Amino acid sequence: MSLRRLLILAGVLLIVFLGMYSWNQSTHTLDDLSTDIGLEIGGNILEPVRSLQDTLGSFWTNYVDLVAVREENEALKAHVATLESRLLATSEDLAELKRLRMLLQIPVDKGVKTLGARVLSGQIGPNAVLESITINRGYATGGRPGTPLVSGRGLIGRVLRASAHSASVLLITDPSSNIAVYTQKSRAMGIMRGNGPNKPLLLDFVPRDEGVMMGELIVTSGLDGWYPKGLPVAKIVSVEPSNFTEFLAITAEPLVDLQHIEEVLLLEQTGSPPEVEENQAQPSQFVGPPRPTGRK
Repeated sequence: MSLRRLLILAGVLLIVFLGMYSWNQSTHTLDDLSTDIGLEIGGNILEPVRSLQDTLGSFWTNYVDLVAVREENEALKAHVATLESRLLATSEDLAELKRLRMLLQIPVDKGVKTLGARVLSGQIGPNAVLESITINRGYATGGRPGTPLVSGRGLIGRVLRASAHSASVLLITDPSSNIAVYTQKSRAMGIMRGNGPNKPLLLDFVPRDEGVMMGELIVTSGLDGWYPKGLPVAKIVSVEPSNFTEFLAITAEPLVDLQHIEEVLLLEQTGSPPEVEENQAQPSQFVGPPRPTGRK
């Protein structure tokens, strides 16, 4: 391109620029257009940036809140666990207090000294020879052989063997346990005999003409010399004439749940207790109604 054409083109562009500048100065059209275009482009750029900023800020705030809520939730869980453990301990204390109060309501003679004890273990092994439990009292702490034991509901048994600070207790359900008793209403006397675990007790030597009824309470008569008079033992569940003897066939259920004993009360006699041999489960083998003296 020649110099002349370049000069002509430059002159034309200069004239156009001066014309547009003069026109814009009077109308401000270009200024408004450029402002609108700039605002539109800036808005389109800033809007996603601002949205991203808001999203990140909201996420951070929510994260911080969640961390605080989680920490508070863990603290509340720990507090609830502490309260639950305290509630369980309190419930256990109340249950024990109820059992101990029931123990104190057992009627005993004035000549009998009561002594509390805890059950250490039940029958050891399914093939154990005797129906027995172990308590934390021995001959040095009030658990001498022959000492009767009761719970809040009635008679449990008596101490069979004792060391210095623990003892084995023969339960009333053991087949070798014989107790002189009478029925509370009809006053029929007999011998309460154990029949083994989870089996009813047997009341022997009650004549047929005695008016014994189902539901009657059976209490100790005190004639065997082992148990004080008037201790509740069992409740009669069946009364039938015996097919083999002139006596009634009577069964009864213990008043005490012997499988779930925790606390017991020893009835220590102030006088000399009956002697007992460690290899015997009872003072004598009863073959009839109890003798008045009952001691061997």
